[in-house]
Amino acid sequence: MSGYFEILAILTCAVFVVWLFRRLNLPAILAYLVAGMLVGQHGLNLVQDQVDYDHFAELGIVFLLFTLGLEFSLPRLMAMRHLVVSVGSLQVGISLLVFIIAGLFFGLSFSEAFVVGSILALSSTAIVIRQLSETGAMKRKSGQLSVAILLFQDVAVVPLLIIIPMLAMDSQSSMVWALMLAMVKGVVVVALLLLIGKWLLPKVFNIIAQVRTDELFVLTTLLVTLLAAAFTQWFGLSMALGAFLAGMMLSESEYKHQLEADIRPYRDILLGLFFITVGMKLDVSLLISSPFSLLGLMLCFMLVKIMVIKILAVKAGESSKDAWASGLMLAQMGEFGFVLIALANQSQILPLDVASMLLGAGVISMAITPFMINNARSWALFLSQEKSPESLDLSQLPENKVLENHVVICGFGRVGQTVSRFLKQDEIDFVAIDVDPLRTQKAREAGEKVLFGSSRQTEVLNAAHLSEAKLVVIAFGDDKQSLEVIQKVRSMNEKVPILVRTRNDDQLDALQAAGANEVVPESLEGSLMLVSQVLSLTGVPFSRIMRRVQRERKNHYNHLHGFFQGEHTDMSPQAIDRIEFAHAILINDNSFSCGKSIESLNLGKMRVNVVALRRGDIECESPGKDTVLQAQDTLIIRGKPRGVEKADHYVQEGK
Repeated sequence: MSGYFEILAILTCAVFVVWLFRRLNLPAILAYLVAGMLVGQHGLNLVQDQVDYDHFAELGIVFLLFTLGLEFSLPRLMAMRHLVVSVGSLQVGISLLVFIIAGLFFGLSFSEAFVVGSILALSSTAIVIRQLSETGAMKRKSGQLSVAILLFQDVAVVPLLIIIPMLAMDSQSSMVWALMLAMVKGVVVVALLLLIGKWLLPKVFNIIAQVRTDELFVLTTLLVTLLAAAFTQWFGLSMALGAFLAGMMLSESEYKHQLEADIRPYRDILLGLFFITVGMKLDVSLLISSPFSLLGLMLCFMLVKIMVIKILAVKAGESSKDAWASGLMLAQMGEFGFVLIALANQSQILPLDVASMLLGAGVISMAITPFMINNARSWALFLSQEKSPESLDLSQLPENKVLENHVVICGFGRVGQTVSRFLKQDEIDFVAIDVDPLRTQKAREAGEKVLFGSSRQTEVLNAAHLSEAKLVVIAFGDDKQSLEVIQKVRSMNEKVPILVRTRNDDQLDALQAAGANEVVPESLEGSLMLVSQVLSLTGVPFSRIMRRVQRERKNHYNHLHGFFQGEHTDMSPQAIDRIEFAHAILINDNSFSCGKSIESLNLGKMRVNVVALRRGDIECESPGKDTVLQAQDTLIIRGKPRGVEKADHYVQEGK
């Protein structure tokens, strides 16, 4: 098979498998590994010469280490130094020692046991951080503890990248000498690169940024990354080490976020190719022939890591619950484990069957990681025998009294709490409902009437005495959830007024149709507040400002709906299709509408409104229907995209 068709086969398989895995909410890393298994020599054998792809895929690791360096922050490391040093460093050291002893017991050489221990001691930064961010567990103590451990593991990768190639040396003395030489070279390289990064790189990027060319900025970023990688390779060290140092040099610069955004597409694609090449090495037949050995290996190393992290975290003063949760989150093998496996294979340290067994165990452990993180808190509570905030009776009011003429606030985040403070100032009673157990417990400890649960549940709304409420405020800003809450509230109480907060006005009609009495779009209300300040500072009387603001609210923000569309927008295509846009049409001598009245054009049938008419330097808002259009007039209309397009054609061509 030619190179072109090999690449086509790899891409086709990768696209399909990644799509399937993301539909199943599994990490993309696993999808790339499975795609490699399918196209590799142990699968469909669609790729004949893997060596070419190995060299190219190594750039993925280079870019991964560069972004890791960008995210590496010495101030952050110092702020978390207690957990990083007392738990993170000891976790890596003790886990490495345990796995080395286990490897020697099972007949591996010291070099092989050290590599296996290094691989198993690390956890998946990519999967854990992403899952913690998506579930909101990053703010919990267990999440912070996990981040501290991952931070040290990321730092530990760098010396491991130096040490593992040295283990391939024949004699012990030459290995020690080479390791000492590598450490000296490492100190020299780090010092040189840090000096270059401090004095030269900021000036280079300042010059590049002044040109204001995106392509040049991207090219410079790629050049700096690859030059740093080549520099360390020239010294006989790992390319990934140079990329990490380059990222660390730029981590405190003002261009950090732009650099990360520029490098991400190249990193993700090449890193995907790297994991595909790792998957190609996975011998599926070996895994099928010994599934119990595979599962036994996985369970053993996961249990060891869980117990090590739990014991160290408790020794460091953390609660048993948080210690168990952090251990469960970090039990899997990490993506850098695959990097070390590839490095060990290049140095011919690991036997093929051991590497395949590690790959298989790592793939399965990473596959179950999202499930383990989602259940880590409940499992930790069971193991520690501690009570959870959810286990307390937070679904009933702390005071056993019947409420009347109160306000029900759905969502007790920042907006909901702000509403409650103003209600308390005027001695208006309220009950809030929130799905965050920690927030609910903290608020109740402060004496607030807050219920734990979903605003879409009948039992929770009954506990909030919805039947006696005089107003329901939906404050969480998610339109889909708001629609469901409105429908539930209306099914239980047809008369109670409902006030809904939404971020934009694209769901305004749907929310009102569902039963909302008032909808407050944040973007439009923010515009009104800005306009109020502008008019006030330009001398317009306050009474006139308030009349105009009230008129806009009464007319459902009519003048604020249409706006001129730009090249870039932060809205989805579905939202754009629902929102009205403003559009200017220049009338010329050959236009169909020239000499015709606005009424005769009957633009209302196309569901567009005439906003204004500009004639010369004079602009008339809401011109009369009998106004006759003249050449060089500018007719400003408002409507949805399809209607505006039809109206433009009709005004110009009459069809």
